[in-house]
Amino acid sequence: MGFMTSLRDKTHVILFTLLIAFLALIIFEWGMQYTGGFFGKGNTNLAGKVNGKEIPYSQYDEIYKEISENFRRSNPSTDITPEIELGMQEQAWKVVVDQTLLEQQLGKFGITLQDQEVVEALDGPNPPMVIRQNFTDPATGTIDRKKLDAARRDPRAKDLWVQVEKIVRRELKISKLIRALQSLDHLNGSDIDDIVKRQLSRFSASFIPFPFSFAVPDSNFPVKEDEIKKYYDEHKELFKQVPSRKADYVFFPLIPSSKDSLSSRTELEALRAEFSGAKSDSEFVKLQSDRSNGINVQYNRSNFSESAASVVFNPSNLKPGALIGPVADRGEYRLIKVREVTTSAQPVARASHILLKVNPANSNDVQRVRELIPLIFKQLQAGVPFEELARKYSTDPGSAANGGDIGWFSKDKMVPAFSEAVFKASPGAVIGPVQTQFGLHIIKVTGFDQKAIVCSEIVRNIKPSTETADSRRRIAMAFQMTAKTAGLDKAAASQKLQIEKTGEFGKRMPIQSIGYSDKISSFAFKSKESEVSDVIETEKGFYIMRLTARNDTGYRLLDQELKERITAELVREKNGSVLEKKLVSMAKSPGATLENIAAANPGINVVTAEDIRWSDAFIPGYGIDRPLVEAMSGLDNGKLSAPVKTASGYALAIVTRKALPEGVDLKAEAVKIAPQLLQVKQQQTMEEYFNSVRKNSKIEDLRP
Repeated sequence: MGFMTSLRDKTHVILFTLLIAFLALIIFEWGMQYTGGFFGKGNTNLAGKVNGKEIPYSQYDEIYKEISENFRRSNPSTDITPEIELGMQEQAWKVVVDQTLLEQQLGKFGITLQDQEVVEALDGPNPPMVIRQNFTDPATGTIDRKKLDAARRDPRAKDLWVQVEKIVRRELKISKLIRALQSLDHLNGSDIDDIVKRQLSRFSASFIPFPFSFAVPDSNFPVKEDEIKKYYDEHKELFKQVPSRKADYVFFPLIPSSKDSLSSRTELEALRAEFSGAKSDSEFVKLQSDRSNGINVQYNRSNFSESAASVVFNPSNLKPGALIGPVADRGEYRLIKVREVTTSAQPVARASHILLKVNPANSNDVQRVRELIPLIFKQLQAGVPFEELARKYSTDPGSAANGGDIGWFSKDKMVPAFSEAVFKASPGAVIGPVQTQFGLHIIKVTGFDQKAIVCSEIVRNIKPSTETADSRRRIAMAFQMTAKTAGLDKAAASQKLQIEKTGEFGKRMPIQSIGYSDKISSFAFKSKESEVSDVIETEKGFYIMRLTARNDTGYRLLDQELKERITAELVREKNGSVLEKKLVSMAKSPGATLENIAAANPGINVVTAEDIRWSDAFIPGYGIDRPLVEAMSGLDNGKLSAPVKTASGYALAIVTRKALPEGVDLKAEAVKIAPQLLQVKQQQTMEEYFNSVRKNSKIEDLRP
């Protein structure tokens, strides 16, 4: 009965797997036990309607419970945050909606199934997935027919096979639907050849990028209110949205006190002796740790903060049997029991850097950085500390305050150019400038380390105590009482507290700077404008909200922020038209070259790049610009282009070389890629079809 146990653990999730393979339409894990299916029963309360078809709440709730239980099984040590719970709720709703839409599409296409088709599918050489998954012989990769026949004849499995047959029927129907839609797709040889050439080709080019404001200043294009309103009305579909709310709020964060930190440390200290002598680290860690997967794990310096790493990798601690800690590390304490000291397969490095951002299309910016780099190296040679120069010159806010230090890292944690330069250098070396998509880096390599430990650990998250929470709650309640009587503005001003704004948010959406909170959402969608909330308690702290706007129109309101966005778009359109005409004139002028055009227009610069890739639109030394690379890939060699669109304006370009890698066989590559391209095209067809089905369906979300 091993198969029966296995099958029961997987039953009823297989219905939608074929569609998943094509479009990730229905996010439904194989490990779920979906028993409610399309036949929701019991609870008469509605979760919603799909094209008039009522969705019982019990059907939605059953799927949600299965998703939730599956998440807990797969992530036993992960806390269910409000954001995770919201994600699971929306996943369950999407599944139940897509199930219903799928049922309706099966009916629309008149897809039915005869009993004989089920029998033939079970007996055929390529049976349904539920059969393949449970009856494939791993040694041969074929179906174990004896095992399958024995299971089908087993009288104890009669009820289970009824469920299996339902799964098989659903899978076969979905296969028919997929085939019906796939029949619309085909690829011709020229399509494949063109894509292969584009995908593999590398080309060299020079170009001048022109921002929209190059032709004339933006101020030359005033935008009137009626133009904004006209654009809004003509593009209203772009501004569709769910009902939304806005609110102001004052936040009292729930931060652990020094006493709370000491309490977490004391808890771990009390476990030292018991952990040291534990017969089973596995059982002890599972019982005592806030992170239960810390058993026989391998760590190097990059797995700790710098201060924690200096403690853990102190030579006195690097020996089997050592018990290290409790060590404070990024909001938690760690008690580490070393089992083995070893050598990591890959070393880790520590470095500091000075980041200089540069726009290669701006000659003034390029000149500024060209002058700055030798100045920095001259100061380094004169003995000025690297840390001091990083604080002065680096444009990386995350590291500049720390003297450019970015801590310990493994090779795969940094962009390739940065990692390659660091891991080729020697400790103490200052190298660069190294160019990445972020700018130019001057790097000081401060160390390498290849030591690692295999260990088990007990972790305590440093959390606010009940005493700390009660204290913050009382402060928030006192403020709320004042806000109710005097108003939120006066209450905040009297206590010199900052009033924050949420921006627009929907009923089941994370809120900017807050995250998702069902309590805040409940207040916002039940209250009147200007109403002040009670104290709203969350895991992060306490909120006092004031509702400032309600929008149930189904469209974004034409507020000041949206007006500014539309104004900017209209200015770009007007400026783009003028810019394009100006560049046409430049390109057609006698003797026009990129160099002559740049020389005649101060402030612009010719960008020259080798090894430009169509596949990812990356231009070395410039960055990613899909519209520009697409345009350049279609240009003839050696010919100055007409104006082409870029991500931020227009450009004039000239391609100097196009080439395929040496030894590439285009016909062989086309043969290899054709099935992949067809599958992609079929997937796109499925996505477009079902997106259209969703868009044109009436979906009513009635969940509380």
